[in-house]
Amino acid sequence: MTQQPARSRATLTDISSRAWEHPADRGALVALRKLKGFDTVLKAMSGLFNERAVRLVFLGSAIRVDDRQFPGLHRILGEVGRTLDAPELPELYVVSNPVLGAMTIGMNKPFIVMNSGLVDLLDEDELRFVVAHELGHAMSGHAVYQTLLQRLLQFSGVLSAIPLSGLGVRAIVAALYEWSRKSELSADRAGLLATQDPATAFRVHMKLASGGHLEDLDATSFFAQGQEYDEADLRDSVLKMLLVENRSHPFAVVRASELRRWVDSGEYTAVLGGDYPRRQDDDEAKVSDAAKAAAKSYSEAFQQSQDAVGKMVHDMAGLLGSAKLWLDEQLRRGER
Repeated sequence: MTQQPARSRATLTDISSRAWEHPADRGALVALRKLKGFDTVLKAMSGLFNERAVRLVFLGSAIRVDDRQFPGLHRILGEVGRTLDAPELPELYVVSNPVLGAMTIGMNKPFIVMNSGLVDLLDEDELRFVVAHELGHAMSGHAVYQTLLQRLLQFSGVLSAIPLSGLGVRAIVAALYEWSRKSELSADRAGLLATQDPATAFRVHMKLASGGHLEDLDATSFFAQGQEYDEADLRDSVLKMLLVENRSHPFAVVRASELRRWVDSGEYTAVLGGDYPRRQDDDEAKVSDAAKAAAKSYSEAFQQSQDAVGKMVHDMAGLLGSAKLWLDEQLRRGER
């Protein structure tokens, strides 16, 4: 890896992960934790996950990044750690795998695994975005739930064969998938805050979508695709829900559009200017506030979106609310 000239980046001292967490990410976790049986499954699966054994697998089969092995990645991890003021840095491994991917796993001490295909494809700044994306997962505590999802997928075939338990497991897996997709939006924001260059972040998504043919792509056309995807009719909207049902990541074009909206909203610039929640105040943060922010986020998305299903859900919610008020009024009259 050729080292590029250092550029000045703002250090986000004592930044809380709440600064980059998408409201829908936090909202999905709130809903997930309320799902019947989730706590029981979480405790059971945590007992089945031998973190030490999994780490030993990568220790014996992959390359642990340090100052002598993949020194460029080691330096990048340290740089993004300083920018995001990470309390501690997770271990980073590079595994031989041509698939473009990376993950952060672990229940107690998360570590990052990057596929060699991704290391080969991306330049230094782009790798900085990906490493910071994974560090964002670790700092947000996403690794616990991602690990749970992976373990449930391994055991879902066995569990679903047990009468009654199968439906509950499928519900939890579906909820975890929904959360996982939203958590990627959060981690993308963390990656951007560490890179502090939107063009780099968008370039990563363009490369992920194309397999690396950046010279054949056009940013304007790429984002036009995202807008066309959002402006779907009713039939396409239903198809979209079915297509992503069992996906852990949103589509690359969709992720780029979501990140661009965050930049355009002004929140990204505000965080770089120092307007962000601090870790020292995390204990005072209320779950109810996260739930309200998530509800507001979904409501605004439905109202502003051209998506037919989004509008239908929003209109139906209003209709059902009106129907309930009418029914309540009729019942009150009947009691008089």
